[in-house]
Amino acid sequence: MVRELPGRLEIIHFTTVHPRGDTRIRVKETASLAKSDGVRVALYVQDGGGFERDEGSGVDVVNTGPPPKGRLRRMVFGSWRMYRAVLAARPKVAHFHDPELIPVGMLLKLSGIKVIYDVHEDVPRQIMGKHWISPWLRRPVSVLVEGIEWIAARVFDGIVTATPTISRRFPAHKTVTVQNFPILAELVASEPVPYKERPPHFAYVGGITSIRGAREMVEAIGQVGDQSARLQLAGGFQPDVLRDDLAAISGWQRVEYHGWATRPEVARILGRVRAGLVLFHPAPNHLDAQPNKMFEYMAAGIPVIASDFPLWRKIVDGAGCGLLVNPMDPAAIAEAMQWLLDHPDEAEAMGQRGRKAVESTYNWAPESEKLLALYKRLLQ
Repeated sequence: MVRELPGRLEIIHFTTVHPRGDTRIRVKETASLAKSDGVRVALYVQDGGGFERDEGSGVDVVNTGPPPKGRLRRMVFGSWRMYRAVLAARPKVAHFHDPELIPVGMLLKLSGIKVIYDVHEDVPRQIMGKHWISPWLRRPVSVLVEGIEWIAARVFDGIVTATPTISRRFPAHKTVTVQNFPILAELVASEPVPYKERPPHFAYVGGITSIRGAREMVEAIGQVGDQSARLQLAGGFQPDVLRDDLAAISGWQRVEYHGWATRPEVARILGRVRAGLVLFHPAPNHLDAQPNKMFEYMAAGIPVIASDFPLWRKIVDGAGCGLLVNPMDPAAIAEAMQWLLDHPDEAEAMGQRGRKAVESTYNWAPESEKLLALYKRLLQ
């Protein structure tokens, strides 16, 4: 049930897929907007949770109903429920975050509401790696979705994309690239352990999936020569049965699983490990991706062990902040882990250089200004 809010909301961000604590949506975008000139902002979700007032940012989090069971029911019934909730509030700007909500955005636009589509992923390329879509259907579905996005982009008032690569698919005059860089102070642990005193532990924080290297990370930690090496794993398994598959790997004995971690918990984890892992498989939508976790590791001042993709090599080698490996080769990953353990001075220097790169380039402050400029134009 949607809680009634006094007065007219100026901005509603809405999603049927992402959790209410999503870093890009809630921690960065809605919080930045709410702190700008007293604009009233709400985040509409569909998670079955209660109404929440974020006193820190002033963002109202509104639940529009229980999450429908099953992907198809969510896309049909969940989208319809979200449309009715947002339409009833009649904001000046409706900003949505899931490609399945494009029809909802179209209907809201026809109702006189300005609409922004936030494109987190290169969806047509992402579809080519979806395990739940039959392989023979992926190509036609990818082409269909790209066509739908092309049409929608010409209808909506603004397009916000997470990377420059994604931006190239949309009209330049209404597209703003708002990269998912970290907030400078967010992931600095309150009591970080001095680097050389940290145990030989590594971290992965985020969605735990096969295509993001879950199996390879578990296999690699089991091959590290230092028997006290551990993998600090935080996030949710997708699908849930993946946890059982990983538990069958011998390296699982060296995994410490934290479940979903809050932002302070993430800072605490990163403040006690030697390096962060981002080992996505070379899927089409990964090659030009800019994973948030890579920059979060850099912001936390730890080196990264990352997939050796051309764009990622440019970032990691450009900053001198880590090692690049074949993400499909657990032995190569384990070798990189052991190298960092054997060379603590060099590893600590990598982490320091990564932090400096975030302070100078890869941080949220200039990205938020681009988002605010788009809203200023639309609200005027």
